[in-house]
Amino acid sequence: MTKEEFALIAPGIPTRPGVYTYYNQEGHIIYVGKAKQLRKRVSSYFVKQHEHFKTKKLVSEIAKIEFTIVDTEQDALLLENSLIKQHQPRYNMMLKDDRTYPYIVIKREAYPRIFLTRRLIRDGSEYLGPFPSVEQVRSLLELIRQTLPLRSCNLALTEKSIAAGKFKECLEYHIGNCKAPCIGLQSFEDYAWQVHQVKEILKGKLGDVIRYYKQEMQQLANEMQFEKAELVKKRLEYLAQYQSRSVIVNTRIDNVDVCSIVSMPDIAYVNYMIIVQGSIRQTYTLQVVKKLDESDAEILALALHTFRERFQSYAKEIISSIPFEVPQDIMVTIPRSGDKKKLLAISQQNAMYFIQEQKRKATLLLNQEDNLTQTQRIERLQLDLRLTELPIHIECFDNSNFQGAYPVSAMVCFKNGLPSKKDYRHFHIKTVEGINDFASMEESVYRRYKRLVDEGSSLPQLIIIDGGKGQLSAAIKSLNLLGIMGKTTVVGLAKNVEEIFYPGDSESLRLPYDSESLHLIRRIRDEVHRFGIQFHRKTRSKGIIKNELENIAGIGEKTATLLLQQFRSVKGIQAATEEQLIAAVGKSKTERLKKHFQKEK
Repeated sequence: MTKEEFALIAPGIPTRPGVYTYYNQEGHIIYVGKAKQLRKRVSSYFVKQHEHFKTKKLVSEIAKIEFTIVDTEQDALLLENSLIKQHQPRYNMMLKDDRTYPYIVIKREAYPRIFLTRRLIRDGSEYLGPFPSVEQVRSLLELIRQTLPLRSCNLALTEKSIAAGKFKECLEYHIGNCKAPCIGLQSFEDYAWQVHQVKEILKGKLGDVIRYYKQEMQQLANEMQFEKAELVKKRLEYLAQYQSRSVIVNTRIDNVDVCSIVSMPDIAYVNYMIIVQGSIRQTYTLQVVKKLDESDAEILALALHTFRERFQSYAKEIISSIPFEVPQDIMVTIPRSGDKKKLLAISQQNAMYFIQEQKRKATLLLNQEDNLTQTQRIERLQLDLRLTELPIHIECFDNSNFQGAYPVSAMVCFKNGLPSKKDYRHFHIKTVEGINDFASMEESVYRRYKRLVDEGSSLPQLIIIDGGKGQLSAAIKSLNLLGIMGKTTVVGLAKNVEEIFYPGDSESLRLPYDSESLHLIRRIRDEVHRFGIQFHRKTRSKGIIKNELENIAGIGEKTATLLLQQFRSVKGIQAATEEQLIAAVGKSKTERLKKHFQKEK
């Protein structure tokens, strides 16, 4: 749109507050903005001489302008934010934040559990956060555990199940970490009060719970229950310690937000803090990528709206280093000295620390790369192993067993030189008895590539068999059976001396000890070892327990699995009542179990 074309439509542009939207020739939204006075703001794009190249480029691409009139500037801010999130226009600022932050969830249950999570599930549960670090969440959960004895079990507690006597108190009750609502020793009302206090603590408000425990301690002392009074005293001490280390400035500074910015030519870093009763409840730094010549005030306005929406902050005062546009009912304070100035300094320090961390991580990443990109690494591997194709997709196999028992195989997958964990696979060996690594390798390789062939999936460019010539021959046998030998390259890797064997070659290949190719092969081999051992340990621990049960005459694998699912362990099965066992597996098998356990005693 030229200046002349704009001059024709300018008189028709409203003079009220609103949001303007710029479209390009293809009809795509390229920019969304808000204005106190639409005609004045939009005209500035076509009348002024812009020094910034990106702004000139934006104006040259504008083909169509649309307007939305609203009643107030605050409505314009909300609508602008909504449209930017919906359309992600090319020339609007981009808030970069791809991390998954932890939350504290209060589950929607009769007796809610409270724990850390990174997944927001729309099941009616209450999610508090997000928090900037797992350490902060764990610190808060430890405070809750030490002061409010809530349940940590996964029992499905309802008034009906508690009244039916389905549950039994656990160790947590006996050591004072739970009041045992599962057996009716804690009322629904008392548990709900504790959950409410958790919410208050997470808001930074410890006053109510401290007053409650002081009254309870005094009452217990008057009733001569000194051991219980001592336990309450310890909770009070823990609350006092937490409060003293979290207070930053004057406790009279309550319910304010702090916002500071460190601005660079193309990027800005905005730090945000929530202050409750003089202590920092949340701190968060966001990277903003500038697309035009946005001012610091514009960046702060956008970032603050995002922060307050995410953290559900309703503070009426914002402490900042510069003035910027906010809704009418909010006050911006620019402190010159005192405690509020200290808070602003802490916010600026957090922003600077975030920038330093970003630089440090970038430096570490460069050091790890050793001046070679992943593409260059796999190109080097192709050259060193004399491969006909670039090994973008590599798979590696390894066997694991314990004196011939519980044989398993593991396969790891690397794509573009990096682990692709979603493609990892493990195999329970089904057709082999005793110690036979060759037959185990033959089975696992056959099963893996039979599936890929049946699904029509692409084969890896390189298959590594960990174990030398014998295992390599077994793998080749499976590939020949499937008719895919020659469609991919398969090599064997000797376990000790790191020699590489090719099918049919009498001589092995030894790569230089410090070569990039050998480093990559070692990394793949170590990963398949780790993955295989981890899976084997899990299999072995399950198998030993199951074997103990399956050794009982008349108890098979399905029954053993059912018993372990219901009673969790062999000790749990021994402790179960006859009625519980009959309900689970029937009278005949219950008699066999009881007879076996009686004989053991």
